[in-house]
Amino acid sequence: MKAIVILLDSVNRHFLEVYGASGTETPNINRLAERSVVFQNHWSGSLPCMPARRDLLTGRLGFLERNWGPIEPFDHTLPQILKENGVFSHISTDHYHYFKVGGENYCQQFDTWELSRGQESDPWVSHVEKPARPQMHLGKFIPQYELNRAEFLAEENYPSPKTFQKAIQWLENNHKADQFLLWVEAFDPHEPFDLPESYLQESGDDYSGPTYYWPEYGQVNVPDEALKHIRKRYGALLTMTDRWLGKLLNVMDEKEMWEDTMVIFTTDHGYMLGEHNFMAKNVMPVYNEIAHLPLFVHLPGSKFAGKQIDALTQNIDVFPTLLEHFGIDNHCCRNKIHGKSWMPLIRGEVPFIRDCALYGYFGKNVNVTDGEYTYFRAAASENNGPLSIYTAMPTTNGQYYDITSIVDRRRIEMGSFLKWTDFPVYKIPGDNVRLKDQTQSFQVNSEFIKHHQLFHIRKDYGQQYPIRDEETERRMIELLRKALTDHDSPNEQFVRMDVL
Repeated sequence: MKAIVILLDSVNRHFLEVYGASGTETPNINRLAERSVVFQNHWSGSLPCMPARRDLLTGRLGFLERNWGPIEPFDHTLPQILKENGVFSHISTDHYHYFKVGGENYCQQFDTWELSRGQESDPWVSHVEKPARPQMHLGKFIPQYELNRAEFLAEENYPSPKTFQKAIQWLENNHKADQFLLWVEAFDPHEPFDLPESYLQESGDDYSGPTYYWPEYGQVNVPDEALKHIRKRYGALLTMTDRWLGKLLNVMDEKEMWEDTMVIFTTDHGYMLGEHNFMAKNVMPVYNEIAHLPLFVHLPGSKFAGKQIDALTQNIDVFPTLLEHFGIDNHCCRNKIHGKSWMPLIRGEVPFIRDCALYGYFGKNVNVTDGEYTYFRAAASENNGPLSIYTAMPTTNGQYYDITSIVDRRRIEMGSFLKWTDFPVYKIPGDNVRLKDQTQSFQVNSEFIKHHQLFHIRKDYGQQYPIRDEETERRMIELLRKALTDHDSPNEQFVRMDVL
């Protein structure tokens, strides 16, 4: 058996024609969806980028225990289990976070890996003197990226197109083999929304204001014409990524791989582009634009193609679904798996595999949906406690938990604190660390996520009108409590959320 996972970053479901959108050209995503089972109720788990990837590779939710961080030494990952059972795995990616501090041991789980350089602040192009911010510039300005983007002389030079080119070459070299997983992971359409000008012209963009291709996280802070422009840029970048996806699908056509290969297409999370007056992610409630995700699954021979599934699914289900595809028993994993295989749903053997989806950022709201309602549960106390990071590898996004980031080393404990593993971990109180990236801060709840909110998303999908319904809120609290138990949550999360 063979499998290909196509993981794009920050794909907004509400930009895809498959889910009823219009205005953005994605013919190859449509083409793949036509061969696939399309899931209508697929949700994120841990947020944002690296927490989501740990979920995918371990089949477990991690955001209840720690923030952005590496694969832990006690994790038993999907590529490890595949290798132990004779399945080769390869990753082609331009997601440079895998090679920053706080992203250790992800790519190294695969048998082989390739990284295409240059996204965001990837320290790729080396120049002592950095460029200065132009006067006419909106949004983020990262000098290192300005150096990197100077190397993007043609579309083929951009990192995500290079990622697809390398994945295509790998397929050309290996399509006749059996028992392999190819993990194709493009950073696009994640910001910065940088691409050849021709795509903007195709999209009908007529913006003439200051340069703006990299939004800042938070509330909208640009004029309406710039907001319209950045949405055009996002859509154009999605179109460019779609075209390179098409080149990969062409290889599958040429090599007749649809007959013996599973293909999974999804994303890690969505992205706010002005909805609720917010940009990006991390600092606002986890609205549907961030948490409700696209998912298509092609089965060998296009079996069940065109089927629509409305049952709740999550990112953690990728792990057991691939194990079942390769005929590997879940019990091969040393750890309890939170995910559920999609195969019984696809075959029509069961109507659902879970009664809710639990998702969120470490130290922020814990969110739950039953597919009809979404409920954002805020911390009970102003100090957002009790809250601890549990880790055997004290790194996070771009920094170590070292002498400069720990407030009081005497407050760090070590022991077997997690319910699902005896491996000793550090227990670091959340109010005992200083984070460089304040958009990831969990020390104090931000002004945007201090209150519980309940939405009836079948009537109000845009989550514009929070409702008051005590009976439904009690039911969602009970659903949340049960989910925390099922996901082996540290006891302090029950206290922090006041759902004892």
